[in-house]
Amino acid sequence: MTIASSSPPSRLPTGGAAEARSRTGTRQGVSGEDRGDGRLAALFIAPALLGFLVFLLWPTLRGIYLSFTRFNLLTPAEWVGLDNYVRMVNDPIFWDSLWVTVEYVVINIGVQTVAALAIAVMLQRLTQSAMLRGIVLTPYLMSNVVAGLVWLWILDTQLGIGNEIISGLGVDRIPFLADETWAIPTIALINVWRHVGYTALLLFAGLQAIPNDMYEAARVDGASEWRMFWRITMPLLRPVLAVVLIMTVIGSFQVFDTVAVTTAGGPANATNVLQYYIYGSAFGRFQFGYASAMSVALLVVLSAITILQYRLTRAGRTDLG
Repeated sequence: MTIASSSPPSRLPTGGAAEARSRTGTRQGVSGEDRGDGRLAALFIAPALLGFLVFLLWPTLRGIYLSFTRFNLLTPAEWVGLDNYVRMVNDPIFWDSLWVTVEYVVINIGVQTVAALAIAVMLQRLTQSAMLRGIVLTPYLMSNVVAGLVWLWILDTQLGIGNEIISGLGVDRIPFLADETWAIPTIALINVWRHVGYTALLLFAGLQAIPNDMYEAARVDGASEWRMFWRITMPLLRPVLAVVLIMTVIGSFQVFDTVAVTTAGGPANATNVLQYYIYGSAFGRFQFGYASAMSVALLVVLSAITILQYRLTRAGRTDLG
């Protein structure tokens, strides 16, 4: 009698099954961690996103809409199409304000960039004292309004300590903020004094990224400090300098508070910069539609300047590599 033998059912090796379960659990764990990280990131981003939507995006869209209306806060907005823009193009005060603003920007950016670059290079090449960097940054910690009031007192024609010193040297007193010729350069230099330290520290941070080996190799080849500045420092600092220029140009076009507390647009509209004219049109004459049209025009001008600067300075590329 023959007894048939049956082979035992095949089973996965115990180790293989455990490994498969481990991989499945790992995938599930990673997926859960990713979801948790996503929720945490959304939680941190939410306040900034809410602020952006409420305080930047919505006012911008609302301003663009109002630029096509006649609106004075007391009555509902009335659609007028392009009337505000036609008025702006034919408004001599608008063009005068734009020219005054451009004059301010040229003086402010020119002096501030050169001075900040010189300070940054000296901080890098001569000393890296943290205390000295703090002293350089001190004026920036003061608000524009306070800085404007302090310099208004210092430069006062009759009682200012600055004019007292000038008078003591035997020179006639200078009406820095009361003369059409002096007013805009004076306001520009006040803001240079306040912002130059911050700009210098941004450039100093860019200089820190340049390897010292390049300077040492240049010294071995007999290069002077001046030659190293133009052949090494400036080319490698270009991306940072380009971004700093974009930021400072945008900020300079938006000058307002220093003008408001020192000259209030005078004398004879000599300091009536575009932002101050927009403010006067909106909150002084309640012409919110026209003020919005000028704001949109300023937005377009700044966007075009920013794009042009970015492309001309090749801000997105670096020679360090």
